[in-house]
Amino acid sequence: MTETRRRIEDKLKAALAPAQLEIIDDSASHAGHAGARPGGESHFTVDIVSEAFAGKSRIARHRLVNQALSEELAGPVHALVIRARAPGE
Repeated sequence: MTETRRRIEDKLKAALAPAQLEIIDDSASHAGHAGARPGGESHFTVDIVSEAFAGKSRIARHRLVNQALSEELAGPVHALVIRARAPGE
């Protein structure tokens, strides 16, 4: 597991206690594009299921994820695809 991916996982687990969490490093698919770094770890997809999202809009869910990952989004992570659901959705 890469360092950035591990930090993303740790922070999302601490902030949102997900029932399900999948983090995919999509950096290789973006090589040569804006924001891509030679070592990768710049583009990620997060698929997360958490009770914290129940009753919240899509934007509110994304804000919770973005808040938890604010340091990564200000630094090494250039792009983040978020799929945020409440249990049962």
